[in-house]
Amino acid sequence: MTTHQNLLGGPEPTYLPENEAAYRLLGKESEPPAVVAAKHPTFSLAWAVLADDAFAGGRVVESYAYARTGYHRGLDALRRAGWKGHGPIPWDHQANRGFLRCLAALARAAGEIDEKDETERCWQFLQDSSAEAYAELKQ
Repeated sequence: MTTHQNLLGGPEPTYLPENEAAYRLLGKESEPPAVVAAKHPTFSLAWAVLADDAFAGGRVVESYAYARTGYHRGLDALRRAGWKGHGPIPWDHQANRGFLRCLAALARAAGEIDEKDETERCWQFLQDSSAEAYAELKQ
């Protein structure tokens, strides 16, 4: 994991706690993401996978709903981890990726349903939180 040096006096990076059981279900045990989300509703990665799958299947409103759920669950987790509403959320920390992917999925789906303000706000939030995630996910 990369150590981020704070030269400007802003908030320190936030690192969400890992959920090994949920990773195991989603990965090694190949449980469907809906099963993982039901068993671990705070695990944003499961919601991100659901959002991506729905979007790929042309179910944009469903994708939006999944992404919004994972986004809000991720915000709750970030706050529990000490996040104060701004500051770095490093992409290179595995547990942060679910939230960041949900944020990108929400921006993408919002764009498809013509929610321009939300689209712009979400992309900006992603860029402000992790330039690396923004570069990876805004394609």
